[in-house]
Amino acid sequence: MKYFNTAGPVNCDEHYCLPPIERFDLEDIERLIDQKKYFVLHAPRQTGKTSSLLALMEHLNAGKQYRCLYVNVEPAQAARENVKEAMSAVLNETAFNAFHYLNDDFLEMEKDRIMKSSGAFLAFQTALSLWAKNSDKPLVLLIDEVDAMVGDSLISLLRQLRTGYAKRPSLFPQSVILCGVRDVRDVRDYRIHSDIEKSVISGGSAFNVKAESLRLGDFSSDEVKRLYQVHTEDTGQAFEPDAMDQVWELTRGQPWLVNALGYEVCSKMKEGRNRGNPVTLKMIRQAKENLILRRETHLDQLADKLKEKRVRGVIGPILEGTSIENIPHDNIQYVLDLGLIDRSASGLKIANPIYREIIPRALTTIAQYNLEPLYRPSWYVLPDGRLDANALLAAFQEFFRENSEIWLERFDYKEAGPHLLMQAFLQRIVNSGGRIDREYGLGRGRTDLMLAWNYGSGVQKVVIELKILYKSLEATIADGLEQTADYMDKCGAEEGHLVIFDRREGRKWEDKIFRKEEKRDGTVIVVWGM
Repeated sequence: MKYFNTAGPVNCDEHYCLPPIERFDLEDIERLIDQKKYFVLHAPRQTGKTSSLLALMEHLNAGKQYRCLYVNVEPAQAARENVKEAMSAVLNETAFNAFHYLNDDFLEMEKDRIMKSSGAFLAFQTALSLWAKNSDKPLVLLIDEVDAMVGDSLISLLRQLRTGYAKRPSLFPQSVILCGVRDVRDVRDYRIHSDIEKSVISGGSAFNVKAESLRLGDFSSDEVKRLYQVHTEDTGQAFEPDAMDQVWELTRGQPWLVNALGYEVCSKMKEGRNRGNPVTLKMIRQAKENLILRRETHLDQLADKLKEKRVRGVIGPILEGTSIENIPHDNIQYVLDLGLIDRSASGLKIANPIYREIIPRALTTIAQYNLEPLYRPSWYVLPDGRLDANALLAAFQEFFRENSEIWLERFDYKEAGPHLLMQAFLQRIVNSGGRIDREYGLGRGRTDLMLAWNYGSGVQKVVIELKILYKSLEATIADGLEQTADYMDKCGAEEGHLVIFDRREGRKWEDKIFRKEEKRDGTVIVVWGM
């Protein structure tokens, strides 16, 4: 029986899938190949790059014009800066794939001799030249995971490809596509990290023959529906319309997330394995929570990236709602290439709601563990099962006054520390019976939290707006009340709280701590000073 794939290339005989070749603008790809162009295809991890490249190889080889070969150079990563070992790994992988996919043993027979006679800095170039000369059709080479290589090894690979460029197509591949997470930038911007020197090396003219950079996009809303419809046609199990809408809203089409939710709800959750049950909104939300709590590999890899200094410089201001200052553009592009953030009409933002939730959770995991023995969720539940948000925020206010200086020092994202500490505290409580929806982004000046608490047959919605005090308290409260009221209206929440963190130097706690009730358009909003 087919299933949603979350590991490795898609096989449409085994997995629910959209034809991988459709992920390309095939006409554009073929135009570039016909024009003998070398170009880059890049996309975040686990978005379908390898599946699409394998499909492109099959498509081109089915025609009569080219011989196309896919090569994954990731095995060379272990060689790091050792050019000889790296080039040997690349050459061995190319020879093996030529025999496996094309039934061509030329490279297998010649690679050892070429490596010995040409040396590491010329071996790959020489091998491709001799192979192209021996081929009855122009060659097209698809090199995957190119950015797994580093330093001198990567520079050597790129320069050997560039050196052979003028010989194409009779003595070198007609077209080369480099594929990875990052774009191989042009001569002015390209930087290659060196493990030995712990610095960046200018790529120089390592690959200035690149004609274009193409990005493999996420699924569209229609493509998400089409993919899930394949499952429905195969099993008869339908996705209710609001469940389908929720998948799109949570993932924004990120391919691994789309498949992971499908696999979780249809193959792992007992209710979903019963094909007689339609997939509901509640099931999709539970599937999302399961993925986050298990820290699946994909999500764990993203969380690990948050530790990098160049990622912190971009993600930190987004969490705080401030603006980016003095951040190298290459760092912003790096985080975009990772797929952690996206551009929108309102500026840079976290790419999708699941990432938006996993990021603060990942950054506060230890804090949540430390809070577990200190606060019990049952303390803040009223007799009717509703959440006592006033008691909850009063407890946090006291905790923040007594412990914030120590706790904030533990965060790598120190400027966003108050926001993160508040979210860790709330997550500890809400885990037992609800969820937190989060909205934040550059220049918003705030973080919006919506607590959805399940009680009886209903859902209690509580909005909590977080702001940092930069200007006068009166102006901050006025802005915050308007923003809180707007978000309450958007969420349909019946209760709203505005939390203002005063981080100005020299302020005494007696001046910072307060609680008061304000009205906005007839709605009571509780303002908390901290």
